[in-house]
Amino acid sequence: MNKIDIIEAVSGVTCAKSEADDAVNKVFEVITEALRRKEKVVVQNFGSFHVRLKKPYDARNPRTGEKVHVPPRNVVKFTISPGVFNDGGEK
Repeated sequence: MNKIDIIEAVSGVTCAKSEADDAVNKVFEVITEALRRKEKVVVQNFGSFHVRLKKPYDARNPRTGEKVHVPPRNVVKFTISPGVFNDGGEK
């Protein structure tokens, strides 16, 4: 499923496709801005997004074998809410 599929699903239940597009885009925009501020985003019965600092490390370029230093960076982690897959169906 991708963003277009989500918009289609929302528009099929509540409103016109253009309104659903605006709503879905706004939800992603709010989540993105919160993560940029390094805030935790919790969606009840779905999961939570949080920003974590990944430590610097040394890696190798697979093409040349040259050693490369990878600097520290922020990464987004997602943790699924307990019980999301406990419906008896396939995981």
